[in-house]
Amino acid sequence: MVTDSLLKTYAESDALGLAALVRGGQVSPAELVEAAITLVERLNPSLNAVIHRLYDMARAQAATVDRSAPFAGVPFLLKELASSWTGAPNTNSCFYLRDVVADFDTEVVRRMKAAGLVLVGKSNAPENGWSITTEPKLYGTTKNPWKEGITPGGSSGGAASAVASRMVPIAEASDGAGSIRIPASCCGIVGLKPSRGRVSLAPFGDYWYGGAYFLCCSRTVRDTAAYLDAVAGALPGEPYTPPVPDASWISLSGSAPKNLRIGFTVTPPNGTAIDPEVKAAVLATVAALERLGHHVEEHDMPLDANGVWATYTNMTCVQTAATFDYLETVIGRPVTSGDVEAVTWAIIERGRATSGVRHISDVEQLRQVGRDIVGDLKAYDLFVTPTLTQLPRPFGYYDMSETDIDRYNAKWADAVFAFPFNISGQPAISLPLGWSQGGAPVGVQLVGRYGDEATVLAASARLEQEMPWKDRRPAVSA
Repeated sequence: MVTDSLLKTYAESDALGLAALVRGGQVSPAELVEAAITLVERLNPSLNAVIHRLYDMARAQAATVDRSAPFAGVPFLLKELASSWTGAPNTNSCFYLRDVVADFDTEVVRRMKAAGLVLVGKSNAPENGWSITTEPKLYGTTKNPWKEGITPGGSSGGAASAVASRMVPIAEASDGAGSIRIPASCCGIVGLKPSRGRVSLAPFGDYWYGGAYFLCCSRTVRDTAAYLDAVAGALPGEPYTPPVPDASWISLSGSAPKNLRIGFTVTPPNGTAIDPEVKAAVLATVAALERLGHHVEEHDMPLDANGVWATYTNMTCVQTAATFDYLETVIGRPVTSGDVEAVTWAIIERGRATSGVRHISDVEQLRQVGRDIVGDLKAYDLFVTPTLTQLPRPFGYYDMSETDIDRYNAKWADAVFAFPFNISGQPAISLPLGWSQGGAPVGVQLVGRYGDEATVLAASARLEQEMPWKDRRPAVSA
């Protein structure tokens, strides 16, 4: 039986705190699993964040977990997209893949298991990750635990909703155009997109020419830093190999940075408006950084954001079409328009209609843009922006039943500060540093130099002390 005392401890602790209790013998991995199951059963019916409940797997794993591991016995969710955990469904929230069960572990999952994380379920995601909300037809809409009627973000919306509501303290997330940072912003939690190549994609070679990234969402900076320590590292021969620090990220995150040169902007480079409450959150963050002794200055990005977004979209369409060609070998038959949502089919068709010459031209343009972004920000140790230019949108705003890709992608204008750093490869974190008068979280993004997650995490940890969010929790988790 799970006691109220255990549930309280579980809900108030971060992942490292729970692992410390396991190592100290105050609680067992099995007890943590039962606490997680209890909260999933209580909260998930109203949130729909967990779409595969893998309780038997979790109980079996808890009995064998290494209690000396950094996340010993910590309940965890894997995102229902890309990463494979043997024996767990692997559907990408897509009807075409609805019967697929993973028969191997991806490299990052192998590292998750070695770190002591215990899989209790899989989190909801939009079909194939192609949305910044989480409303797949296959599994239904995930709710934001903070407020009725608004998106939890996407594509890691199920993970973010589960972490924010305290079902689990940490969950896998991934990011091809903001999909770690956007749900972190919408759900009031921490979401780091690491540097390009920081986390291996093995056994696969690459996604989107380094534009897709895997890490986690959590409620504390230290959990994110420790998770990075647990899963980071390129394998020999991989295409991108960022520099590796001499110390662990968890230790580096605890060192208060001094005399940083920090740029910031509240001017969207696509010419769209910014919500006043979002702007206020960024300016409050900048003021806090200035109080901490850092030099800050305003700097607007000279980026043709609309043109770059169109090129990035064309590239990802080709990559998506190629992915479905591979998946046809898994499923054993060609994909049809009836197997996927409307916008996914439009994406596949555009990808198949794009010539190889055009595709290579797009890739070359994106590589030049990435270099230009890095060069533009080279003067700064950190660059501060909104995560989203607007507050979380209502359900239905990002509609995957749309058949016109360009019209669909125009709705992604809110994420204009997210996708450029998928192209440039720089680490970027969303922190819950603002709250709207209506009760919606507002994320602020910190961008670092390539390979320098250490400064991003250290500054984030200092802001966590200066502008604390630890005691904020949605009413649903009370």
